[in-house]
Amino acid sequence: MENNTQNLNQILIGKSENLEEASILLNMANRHGLISGATGSGKTVTLQVLAESFARCGVNVFAADVKGDLAGVSQKGVMNPKIESRVESLKLEDYQNEGSNVIFWDIFGKQGHPLRITVTDIGANLLSRILGLSDTQEQVLELIFLIAKDKNLPLIDLKDLKALFDLVLEDLDNIKVKYGYIATQSLGVIQRKVVNFNEQGADDFIGEPSFKINDLFQKSKDGKGYINILDSRILMNDKRLYSSFLLWLLSKLFEELDEVGDMEKPKLVFFFDEAHLLFKDASATLLEKIEKVVRLIRSKGVGVYFVTQNPKDVPDTVLSQLGNRVQHVLRAYTPDEQKALKSAAKSYRSELSVDEVQNLISSLAVGEALVSTLDKKGVPQIAKKVTVVPPRSLMGAITDEQRKDILKTSPFNGIYDEKIDNESAFEILQKQYKEASDNDSKNEKENDKFPSKGTKKDVEFKEIKDKKISSKTTSTKYTKTERMILSSLRSFLRTIGKEAIKILLGSFSKKGRR
Repeated sequence: MENNTQNLNQILIGKSENLEEASILLNMANRHGLISGATGSGKTVTLQVLAESFARCGVNVFAADVKGDLAGVSQKGVMNPKIESRVESLKLEDYQNEGSNVIFWDIFGKQGHPLRITVTDIGANLLSRILGLSDTQEQVLELIFLIAKDKNLPLIDLKDLKALFDLVLEDLDNIKVKYGYIATQSLGVIQRKVVNFNEQGADDFIGEPSFKINDLFQKSKDGKGYINILDSRILMNDKRLYSSFLLWLLSKLFEELDEVGDMEKPKLVFFFDEAHLLFKDASATLLEKIEKVVRLIRSKGVGVYFVTQNPKDVPDTVLSQLGNRVQHVLRAYTPDEQKALKSAAKSYRSELSVDEVQNLISSLAVGEALVSTLDKKGVPQIAKKVTVVPPRSLMGAITDEQRKDILKTSPFNGIYDEKIDNESAFEILQKQYKEASDNDSKNEKENDKFPSKGTKKDVEFKEIKDKKISSKTTSTKYTKTERMILSSLRSFLRTIGKEAIKILLGSFSKKGRR
């Protein structure tokens, strides 16, 4: 049988016992995919095989390295008896060890090029998720972003956001009139969480120069794609930040890339490892956004492949859009796990019964998988049990020296290293406060020239006012004696009036009795 390890129209995943191939057609690779299986079942190796294969075919790749072992894709693999046995049993005649072109990124700038983003790039919704805000607090944060936009105050880093908080608190009454009620208690909670976020190292990756999406589309001189690896070992300490950051990157691709329709091969394949973190505690609004991005981003030439333990980790609305699937072993010891296993078995097109597919999935050995991919018409093929081909690159971590060498020869060496502090909301507001302070000082100097009466303008205004008051009151001035006489006269007239009324009323009542 013809070997497809070098076929540039498809990606070989593995072969069955009778050497029947299971491959992803490149023109169907943007229909997304799923790699699932229990811990230690071989998901990372499968991810590595797919990543290096896509890059070899000229497709760029983005993947997060959550354990540090995916970095080995940058180095030439080493043959050992286990790999030799698999190569021979699968009849991989042209198999050879080789590394791939890799660019390392790290939002903290420690194990890769710094990958920075601005506060505006993150947006109010994702920042709310990162900070763990309530719905009410998220609405307040959205108002802060709106105020910044209306006042042309760029939000670049966290000190810009803090400056906006101060502005709102100082001008709260006017802001409430224009934007509605802002709960100061919620504002205080957000401020504290932003401070904590900053103390956790957020200031390292929020700022400029900000990451450019086009940087993910580098090509080597021989036409091969680059594998962009985001070192996520530190990032995974905050799982909410990890998932939110990858979602931001995916959304940014969706927003900035042009529509290209169906292509012979994708422009980029995006691997979302630990995908269950993306959907955990996600709001209905966020789930709707994820579903929309996954549904429409394929027309931008991007394929998204979720990597997780169980297919059930992915909502059905998203799972239904994942056409290429690799299922490693699932263990089912508890009722919930058995239910999840049955659900996974039902999702595959198979000639076997659901119970038989369940037994098959639960009995897969490490390195084996149940694979279903799309045919040339986009229809899911019958699922096959296969042995996954071994990667050509090194399986495992690399040394610090190897990483440094790759960073030195990277096309982005020196471009993102130094953080830049451009003028933004903080600097603009500082200027405005300084101008206001200078004006106050100027007014104080004017007051010094007229210590008893104020500034020259104040004196002129007072003189005009005094004249008006004088003109109104000169014609009605009375002496003290005159005022006493007038007061007595008014009192006398009031008494006479009351007596007259009594006499009249009494007269009417007598007539009535008669």
